[in-house]
Amino acid sequence: MGEFVTSDNRLGVYLKGRRIRLDPAAFGFAGERRRTPGLRREEVASRANISPTWYTWLEQGRGGAPSADVLDRISRALMLTDVEREHLFLIGLGRPPEVRYHRQEGVTPRLQGVLDALDPSPALIRTAIWDVVAWNRAATVLLTDYGALPPEERNVLRFIFLDPRVRAAQYDWESVARFVVAAFRVDAARAGAAAEVEPLVDELCRKSPEFLAMWRDNDVRTHGEGAKHIRHPILGPLAFEYSAFQVDGRPDLSMVVYNPATAEDAAKIKGLVG
Repeated sequence: MGEFVTSDNRLGVYLKGRRIRLDPAAFGFAGERRRTPGLRREEVASRANISPTWYTWLEQGRGGAPSADVLDRISRALMLTDVEREHLFLIGLGRPPEVRYHRQEGVTPRLQGVLDALDPSPALIRTAIWDVVAWNRAATVLLTDYGALPPEERNVLRFIFLDPRVRAAQYDWESVARFVVAAFRVDAARAGAAAEVEPLVDELCRKSPEFLAMWRDNDVRTHGEGAKHIRHPILGPLAFEYSAFQVDGRPDLSMVVYNPATAEDAAKIKGLVG
C-alpha cells in the first residue's frame, strides 16, 4: 500500500479511491470472484480509451502530469460528479477544468426555504444566464411578480430592456442597464454558457438598439455587492444594499439579497410585505 499513501501522490490515491468504489457488474464486466473491490486498472483504462500501462503509472505517481484530455476521459470512465471532476483536475494539473454549463430547472425545497426566511428583504436565485428560477414574497411585492410570467420571460436582461415598468422604476436606467450587461457577460462566460446565451442576445439585439450598443461595447464587471435605488409604485423611493452569492454545489446558480439601506426603508417594506 506504500505507493498510495505518500503525500506527493495525491492523484494516484484519489484515482484508486474512486476506482475501488465502483461496481463491476454495473459496467457489464464479468461477475467472477475478485480479490479486490471495484474495477480493475485495465477496466478503467479500457473505459477511458487509454493504455493500461499509462493508467497504472498515473495511480503509481509515475510518468509525469496527464493531459486535460486524459483526465476528462478518466473522469467519465470513473463516473465522477462535477465536483469530483474538478478535484481531479486540481490535483492532477493544478487548475480546474474548463467549465461545462448544465441548465437545471428550479431549486431544492431547502434552498427555497432560505429565500423565504429572508423576508421582508427581497431575495432571488438566478442562473448563469440571469434567468430567475426562485424568489421570495418580498421580491414579488417589491421587484417583479415572477410567478405571473412564463418561465422563458423571467430573465433580468429582458426586464431591464423590454419591460417599461422595470425601466421606469430605475433612477438611472442607463447606468443600471450597462452594469447588468457587463456583469451578465462575465457570469455567462464563467459558466461556459455561450450556446445558451446566443439566442437571448440575438433577440435582445433585434428588439433593443440600446442593448445592441451596450453589448458591442464588451464591458465586463462582477456583480458582487453594491447599492440599488428604485421607485416603488406604492412605497415610493426605496434604497437597498445588495449582495450576490454563488450557491455552493450549484455553479450555475447565484443568490441575490436586497437589504433595506435605512431603518425607514425597512419599516416601509415590512409594513407592505407583512
